[in-house]
Amino acid sequence: MIKKHEIYKRDKWNMMTVEVQGKYIVLREISDQWGEECHTFLSRPALMNWAESRFPKEEFAGREEEWNDIMNAFKQV
Repeated sequence: MIKKHEIYKRDKWNMMTVEVQGKYIVLREISDQWGEECHTFLSRPALMNWAESRFPKEEFAGREEEWNDIMNAFKQV
């Protein structure tokens, strides 16, 4: 059974989803700039480690609420 989680969706071409496929966690990042990137993780701690390096809190200065929303979405996976 596949469970799909939406991390963020700004429009049709800028979104990030996570699918839990058995023991695998598959993250798909779609952007109008780079196209689609896919990452596969074997554990939630590995996913959270990637998320914290991909979305450093320093880059969200003045937008802490947006950063918190993204991190909370990852924690719901």
